[in-house]
Amino acid sequence: MRLSNLADYAVITMCQAALHCGNGRVSAAELAAETGLPVPTVQKLVSKLTAAGLLRSVRGAHGGLQLGRPAAAITVADIVEAIEGPIALATCIDHVPCDFEAGCSMKPHWPIINNALRGALAGITLSQLRNPPAPRPLPVVEEHLA
Repeated sequence: MRLSNLADYAVITMCQAALHCGNGRVSAAELAAETGLPVPTVQKLVSKLTAAGLLRSVRGAHGGLQLGRPAAAITVADIVEAIEGPIALATCIDHVPCDFEAGCSMKPHWPIINNALRGALAGITLSQLRNPPAPRPLPVVEEHLA
């Protein structure tokens, strides 16, 4: 599975908006300049992110964009779903007709897999993304002797 470029850009845009948290508001043009993304792309993202309540748009002389809720309360899952819709690896979950549905052994497992994927993305907040990740120890690989 791979996120669309638009979902990736939405995470980048939200991370940049979070950097302005507490420092007033920021415009879509400023977010575009700071991220290197095209202005029309950022405007499209801002529209979807605002509709989802992740950004708030304020009009007027001191207007602009700000986070719709605290960065610690916005997850990667929230951002991806604002752009892509529900997180799912298989379309049969969306009640799309499938020629293999009758004999599909995977159908009962997809909700579990989809929930695990969504849970992983929901476990990462925007405030966590503002900081570099902590170094992780490398996994220990056991050698198997034949």
